[in-house]
Amino acid sequence: MTGIPKPMTLAQPAEDEFLAYDREHLWHPYTSMTDPTPVRLVTGAHGARLALADGREVVDGMSSWWAAVHGYRHPALDRAVTDQLGQMAHVMFGGLTHVPAVELGRRLVEITPDPLDKVFLADSGSVAVEVALKMVLQHQRGTGRPERTRMLTVLGGYHGDTFDCMSVTDPVAGMHAIWRGLLPEQVFAPRPPSYDATPPDLQAWAGAFRALAAAHAHELAGIVVEPLLQGAGGMRPYLEACLHVFREVADEHDLVLVFDEIATGFGRTGHLFVSEVVTPDILCIGKALTGGYLTLAAVLTTDEVARGISASESGVLMHGPTYMGNPLACAVASASIDLLREGDWKADVARINRALTAGLEPLRATPGVADVRTLGAVGVVQLDHAVDVVAATEAALAAGAWLRPFRDLVYAMPPYVISDDELDRLVAGIRGAVRAG
Repeated sequence: MTGIPKPMTLAQPAEDEFLAYDREHLWHPYTSMTDPTPVRLVTGAHGARLALADGREVVDGMSSWWAAVHGYRHPALDRAVTDQLGQMAHVMFGGLTHVPAVELGRRLVEITPDPLDKVFLADSGSVAVEVALKMVLQHQRGTGRPERTRMLTVLGGYHGDTFDCMSVTDPVAGMHAIWRGLLPEQVFAPRPPSYDATPPDLQAWAGAFRALAAAHAHELAGIVVEPLLQGAGGMRPYLEACLHVFREVADEHDLVLVFDEIATGFGRTGHLFVSEVVTPDILCIGKALTGGYLTLAAVLTTDEVARGISASESGVLMHGPTYMGNPLACAVASASIDLLREGDWKADVARINRALTAGLEPLRATPGVADVRTLGAVGVVQLDHAVDVVAATEAALAAGAWLRPFRDLVYAMPPYVISDDELDRLVAGIRGAVRAG
């Protein structure tokens, strides 16, 4: 790329000082404060690469936790932020509106399936799921079924780190199992069958899911799932036919169907949204919504659900974040959507899938590897043991790639702009991480 400012360089004493202060005072995600794992100091980023303080440039296999689909320092996204900054950075959304929010709402209604035409702008993916769950409960109250207060979901899922989100995350094998007993008790069905499962597996699962829904129909308000790919719960794709089962069961028992596409939206699976295959009543999107520039999420729903919420005792949706509809975030989100619509993201995702499939499949024969799977621009190697995160990360960096393994998984979800040469480097990094982890 041209016109990219040179990343900041730091002398070794300065780098050491920043890292020492970070270690002493800053809490990183899912990390011990008293015994933290090492962090690397990033001084710049461009395209699909991160510049580290030690002078190395590494391919970002994580897209900044799956958000930076256009890579870093994209001129159109930079321009959207700076242009909006010249007008206003923020204004409250209560009683006011602004062009960036209206234009983003217009785009979201256009690119998502009918009849999802009501848009709530939230702060983050976790907040979006919280709002969606609140929508489900208020809709049931507004339609005369206040006794329906529980959600039906599946094991293996992950929906965020706030309390109601944790309640619909796998209570046994999920990362929030320690909170079991303190969270609302939801209804969990077996994991959906893997994408390579046989028809009998699908039939058995569907039968069990239908039976569980029927047994709890009197108390269920909705169904919430990650469609087609379970993300942080295990990076596990499942059969598309399961989506139709979710829809049929929701319709049969008057349940509100929620698809959490925080991770899967904006092309990651090969669909712009999995909701194009089966349309939910509520759709949660985030992460790649702003191309990784600013935190923003959205919840889309139908006129029917909105009418139910309005008929509840409050008459309004009881949620309103301080930074709801932030103009900077809305402006860059619209620019990110325009890039997807004008470009050939589908070809890029297919290209990434071919490279990850070809590069990772041979790892099946590697000792310690339990499974290899790919879907869209997602590549996963599952080990038969917990990953040594420090050793695996070092090995990936030595090969020129940034990865963030977790549990028993070494995986990649790279930016769509990644080049073929960078894909080769990323695959080498995954191989190194698998062998070291």
